[in-house]
Amino acid sequence: MAHFLLLLTVLSLCVWVYALFDVIGSAPGSVRLLPKPAWTVVVLLLPKLGALLWFALGRPHRDPAPAAPAGPPPAFPEYDHPRRARATTPEEDEEFLRRCRERAEEQRRRAREAQEQKRRERGEQDGDGAAEGSA
Repeated sequence: MAHFLLLLTVLSLCVWVYALFDVIGSAPGSVRLLPKPAWTVVVLLLPKLGALLWFALGRPHRDPAPAAPAGPPPAFPEYDHPRRARATTPEEDEEFLRRCRERAEEQRRRAREAQEQKRRERGEQDGDGAAEGSA
C-alpha cells in the first residue's frame, strides 16, 4: 500500500510540474479562459486541481500535424525548407550558376597544379636517388 501511495505522489508531482511548464511555455494569446499569469497562479497554488483545470480548460488547442504532400518525395529535400534563399530573377540565377562554374574550374585548376607539383617533386627525388646510387 505504501508503494502505491508513493507512486501516486510521484505521478501527481510529475503531472503538476508538467502542467506548470506547459503553462509557462504556452503563447500568451493562445491560452483559453484565463490570462496566462492567472493560470500560472492557479497551477502553483492548487497543484492537483490547478493542473487538472489547466489541461481541461486552459490549455491551447494544438494544431494537427500537416498532412504529408501527395506524390513522390522531391529529389533534393534539403532545398525545400521555407527560408531557403532563392533567386528572384532568371538573371540572378544564371549569375549564381556562372560563379559556381568559375569556382569549380578554379578548384580543378589548383588541384591539377598541386598534382603536377607532386609529380615533379617525386621525379626530382627519383632522379636524385638514381644519381646517388650510380656514384
